[in-house]
Amino acid sequence: MSNLDYDVELNDGVITFKNINTTLGFVRYNETAEVEYIFVNPMFRRQGLAKKLLSIVEEKTKIKPTPQDPISPLGEKLFKINKQEIN
Repeated sequence: MSNLDYDVELNDGVITFKNINTTLGFVRYNETAEVEYIFVNPMFRRQGLAKKLLSIVEEKTKIKPTPQDPISPLGEKLFKINKQEIN
């Protein structure tokens, strides 16, 4: 990941990455690590933020995150790539 400067906020099943100007990304999840929504600002994509968000979900829940249905094509690609890297 590049040298991004951001704060991490943890609130009731939502993890948010923010800097002084904008939200870089966030993930909404439940206690069983099902990801309801994950978003990374287009200006900050391809820098590992989605993977970092998912790794924090896993740290908090002690469960590997999985997507809730329905899943977007971009979300499907993210979880497929993340699964391949773990295996």
